[in-house]
Amino acid sequence: MRLLSLLFLAASSALVSAHTIDLAASSRDCFFEDLHSEDKMTVTYQVAGGGHLDIDFWMKGPGEKMMADQKKRDTGTHSFTADQDGRYTYCFSNEMSTVTGKTVSFNVHGVMYVEDDGHTAPIEREIRALSSALEAVKDEQEYIVVRERIHRDTAESTNDRVKYWSIIQTIMLFGVCGFQIFYLKRFFEVKRTSA
Repeated sequence: MRLLSLLFLAASSALVSAHTIDLAASSRDCFFEDLHSEDKMTVTYQVAGGGHLDIDFWMKGPGEKMMADQKKRDTGTHSFTADQDGRYTYCFSNEMSTVTGKTVSFNVHGVMYVEDDGHTAPIEREIRALSSALEAVKDEQEYIVVRERIHRDTAESTNDRVKYWSIIQTIMLFGVCGFQIFYLKRFFEVKRTSA
């Protein structure tokens, strides 16, 4: 019984994978999973950098059946249970952008279907529930890390802009002060005429 529980945890943790990809402008990247009927799969993604932080996502099942089509989204999740055996393909597209590349982080969670024949111990059900909750916590942590990186980059960029603008304003202030001193000195100079 214990061995079965440990094998289930090992199998479910092996089916979770996290990836980060860089999509060039006007490009797309596709991945696939071979699933059996009643297998469950979840794809969670987030655009971590580039442009307006939007990406197109779609998923097709066996026979090119469209299962999901999300346009210009910065984050998204698609969960489903396979209704037939076959290859399920999911793609991230940056084809709408002609200039800016994008960085996309995504996780794929797969849960192999394990038939509950009525002899499943309560501890095994609890282990499955804990495994599912642990995956949700990991997803949330990865989401928080990506958001923190985006916000840190924004804050650093804003800090650089404020710094350079302050330097430009300081130079302009000294220039205007120098001009005013020169102008006022000239204004009060006595003009001597030779006669």
